[in-house]
This record gives sequence, C-alpha cells and structure tokens, in this order.
Amino acid sequence: MRLFETSLLLFLVFYPLPLGISAVLYRLKGVGAGWRTADRSSIGHLPPASRHPQAVVRIFAAQTVRWRGIFATHCWIVFKPTGAATYTRYDYTAWGDPIRLNGFEPDGRWFGQRPEVVFATDGAAAAALIPRVQAAIQGYALRNHGDYRAWPGPNSNTFVAAIIDAVPEIRAALPPTAIGKDFPYDGRWLRRAPSATGLRLTIGGYLGVTLAWVEGVEVNILGAVAGLDLRRPAIKLPGLGRLGMRGPDGPAAPLVNAVAPG
Repeated sequence: MRLFETSLLLFLVFYPLPLGISAVLYRLKGVGAGWRTADRSSIGHLPPASRHPQAVVRIFAAQTVRWRGIFATHCWIVFKPTGAATYTRYDYTAWGDPIRLNGFEPDGRWFGQRPEVVFATDGAAAAALIPRVQAAIQGYALRNHGDYRAWPGPNSNTFVAAIIDAVPEIRAALPPTAIGKDFPYDGRWLRRAPSATGLRLTIGGYLGVTLAWVEGVEVNILGAVAGLDLRRPAIKLPGLGRLGMRGPDGPAAPLVNAVAPG
C-alpha cells in the first residue's frame, strides 16, 4: 500500500501539479488572445544573412497557440549554407502542405510567443550538417495531407525529432514540452534515442521511457514528459519545461545581440 501511495504522490507532483501551475501562468499572461493578429516578427537572434556569410543551423521552440500553450511547444529548424543570401526555415503544420517552407520569419515569434534556441551551430560545423538535414527533410515519410496529428503525433515536434535522429551529430534534446517528439514516426517501439546517446521505448507516443546522455531520463505519460537532465543538471516537468541549467546545445554561442531585437 505504501508503494502505491508513494507512486501516486510522485505522479501528482510530476504531472498534474506542474500542468496546473502552467495553466495558472497561462491565464495570468493572457496567452492566446487575438492570435490571428499576434506578433510574428523576428526576435533579432539571427543577423541579416548578407552580413553573416558563415553557415548557420538553428532549432527553435516556442509556446504554441491558444490553450495548447499550457502544455505544448512548437519546434522548427532553420539553416543557411555558407554564403547564402537568405535563411531557410522548415515547419511541420496542420494546415496546407504539412512541411511548410519559409512560411514565417526564421527567428520569428510563434503567434506572439518568443522562441528559445534549442540548438545552435555556425561555420564549418553547420556547413557539414546542412546537406544531411536537407536529405532528412526530403526523405521524411509523413509529409502527405492528412498525416499531421496534433496528439500524440506526428506533429511539428515529431518532424524535428526525426531530423535530429537522422543527423545525430546535432546532439540536441527537444524541450519536455515538445509533445509529439516521442511519437514513433518510423513505427519502431524500441530504438535509439534521437541523439544516438541512449535508448527510447515508446508505445505509440502515448507512453514511453527515454534513457540517454543528451535527453537524460524522461518518462512520457500521454505525451506529457517528466524527467531529469544529468548532462546539464535540470528537472523536466510537463507544461513548465526545464528548470535548471539552460543554454542551447551545439558549439556556437547564440547570436542574440547580433542585431537589435525585433
């Protein structure tokens, strides 16, 4: 009986309680009001491509639209080959063609929500990754009308997780609020973690466990993820994300001060 009570307490502390706190914060912030006209401008993280000849790869994540922002974030990937005059952004969305090319500012706010940098690298390291990122995008199987499902996936986070899996040198972990990142887009219930530093067990994206150096220890219950990051010490909670040491993965420092914030 004590084991049951302890398990129930842990479940309440690590799942319903953080989601409840996130719901209160969402309400206080008034997130989601007027989303049709919400700010989608650049946050000023990326400098003009013409002034930054080096190759760039970034992964961004931002709180998603309306009430889903209580527990979920939207992830996307941006890159620029060496000498390119523009950035290229890929999202996976529920409207139009699922794989959306340059539908928004590369480092733009997601319907008013400021994104965080999940992964950052520039120069030769980025240049080496870009062809493989492009190949992974072109080879992503769940790219047809009707493939997108907000929960448990495949969604925007499933798409970015698949890119990371195809290019494990990225060595990035999506936020615990990236619901859908654990969806088995390739149909395998037991496989290596996307970072290639451990293993992931998942039952249709509804339940699962990840044990990896980059991802840490993660327990997925109905898409909500709680766990521990041992590499950069932090606790992972549904709705609230990572609480602890922060900073993007990858060798390059983010270019936050490269241009004036938008």
